[in-house]
Amino acid sequence: MSKHHIVHIEFSANDREAAGKFFSDVFDWEVQQMPEMNYAMFNTGDDLGGGLNPVGENSPVGRVLVHIGTDDIEATSAKIEANGGKITVPKTEIPAMGWFAIFTDPTGNEIALYQAMKE
Repeated sequence: MSKHHIVHIEFSANDREAAGKFFSDVFDWEVQQMPEMNYAMFNTGDDLGGGLNPVGENSPVGRVLVHIGTDDIEATSAKIEANGGKITVPKTEIPAMGWFAIFTDPTGNEIALYQAMKE
């Protein structure tokens, strides 16, 4: 059976470099800027990490998107829909990393799934 831990959290940021510096300076998180993707990854020092997503139509200021890990994104997506959730962004590749999908639960919370590429 799959374990479904929270594996990644994304914050929307108008300025990812300033936001990365803030989290690094305040919380001592390791921040890796990825300008080619207009994104930054952070590592909290525990098992949980995340990213700084650019503000846009689908990621407004104040949005926090929690990613739940799965080893079978299709099966988990089917289970979500069978239990009243709705897939709003289907399985999408993150090159050289894995895949994500976004869904809403029956009460309207927006949450994401993440499946890592197998090595």
